[in-house]
Amino acid sequence: MTFPSPLAQPPQSSPTTPPPAPAHRALPVPSTSRGRVVLWVLAAVLAVVCAGLVAYMLTFLGAEAAIVAGLLALVPLTIVLFAIRLIDRWEPEPRGLVAFAVAWGAIAAVAIALAVDLLVVLVLGPVAVPDVISSVVQAPIVEEVAKGLGVLILFVAARRSFDGPVDGVVYGALVGAGFAFTENILYFADSLLTGGAADAATTFFLRGILSPFAHVMFTALIGYGVGLAARAGLSRGAALGPWLAGVVAGTVLHAFWNGSAMLADFFALYVTLQVPLFALFILAIVLLRREEARLTRERLGEYAAVGWFSPAEVEMLATPAGRSRAIAWARTLPGDRAGLMRAFIREATSLAAARQRVVTGRDARAADDERVYLERATRIRERLLAR
Repeated sequence: MTFPSPLAQPPQSSPTTPPPAPAHRALPVPSTSRGRVVLWVLAAVLAVVCAGLVAYMLTFLGAEAAIVAGLLALVPLTIVLFAIRLIDRWEPEPRGLVAFAVAWGAIAAVAIALAVDLLVVLVLGPVAVPDVISSVVQAPIVEEVAKGLGVLILFVAARRSFDGPVDGVVYGALVGAGFAFTENILYFADSLLTGGAADAATTFFLRGILSPFAHVMFTALIGYGVGLAARAGLSRGAALGPWLAGVVAGTVLHAFWNGSAMLADFFALYVTLQVPLFALFILAIVLLRREEARLTRERLGEYAAVGWFSPAEVEMLATPAGRSRAIAWARTLPGDRAGLMRAFIREATSLAAARQRVVTGRDARAADDERVYLERATRIRERLLAR
């Protein structure tokens, strides 16, 4: 059996035809799930843990070193978040989930890693674990499991906003970015306190300039595995297999990265292996984005077949160039309607994602969401084209 592209997934149920036009009524909103309540509870827990981490840093690093290190750590974080935003432009994830992903990495994952380090010291003693074992074995396993838990929580609690591999890569990258931010504060402050400004500058160059995407790539592999599970419509239990595979892949890459810094010529391996790996990572992102665009065209094409959209509109909505031209054209309309065009594109993209969930049969409430997004998209289009 063949599929339209190597990244496509087979449907799990027979696709239904798009719904008929709904009766005119007030604009509805997609229904929420109980998983969001879980995320709010976890967010409250993260706030408490964050206070503990801040107290820890101020106590052991000092206010001055912690503040300087925090400002330095903002530089790679800003670069990484901008890059993730570019990846996520096709179907932006909800801001609350983006914030939760970054917070999980920056707070929960770091706290788990520190707690395990403390437990190992208490059980085995302060010098029982060699630095090589700690860096190449313990740290990659503990940190990737801790970060991966955040990705898994998002999949379980916000399943309807977790549509496929691109979403998984975005969530995983956000968790990794958050973790790297806090870890960078600890490294930069330690270098500043032990070696002064020169040592801190070297550490900043190595971690903030040469390798700001390291943790992002490690955890993105976990997100990719979970994203494949989401696209295939696997249950929460069945998704543990792809999640574990992603954790193993991220751990191996993490261990290789740490090992190259401790056991080999870091700069030689950086040029010959790490840079090509990053290039492959970028290529994979491009391919995933193309697959997402293909799915958008395919799903919206089903609406065009029954008259909801014109074929030209589908092409416009399913290509980056078409979207850019549409926004530019909307600026020429009376009152500058570029904002309305962006809203139309956003709702139509969400509609395609909801339609995909209907086709795969993995979400019992996807048909309700489909009607919501369809009505909202058509209402916005009416306002956009009004004279």
